[in-house]
Amino acid sequence: MNPILNQIGTVFIPVNDIEKARDWYCEILGLPADGEILFGHLYIVPMNGTRIVLDSKIYAKNHTFKTPAFHFDTHNIEEAYAFMQSKHVNITTTIEHDQWFNFQDPDGNLLMVCKC
Repeated sequence: MNPILNQIGTVFIPVNDIEKARDWYCEILGLPADGEILFGHLYIVPMNGTRIVLDSKIYAKNHTFKTPAFHFDTHNIEEAYAFMQSKHVNITTTIEHDQWFNFQDPDGNLLMVCKC
């Protein structure tokens, strides 16, 4: 049996302001922003499946995600797109192939929403 599992446990996202990032991610994911910030620089976003850890210690202005390292799932891509527009999120693409679109978080990390 291989000791390295074929699953991803956590994705780290570099953020500048940990409290601001926690509040923003929780807002777009419909989560309460009342979780604890660990060690002054980490916030674990309560996710189903693979976890997201926001980390202000690894943030560097020129070292944010330039291509999406993962995507958020949605059952309705049009509804997700309209929701992100209503939140004034910086959407960087239109809905492509009726399947996905890209957007940026407040720190400039490029992220994706994809129809599952």
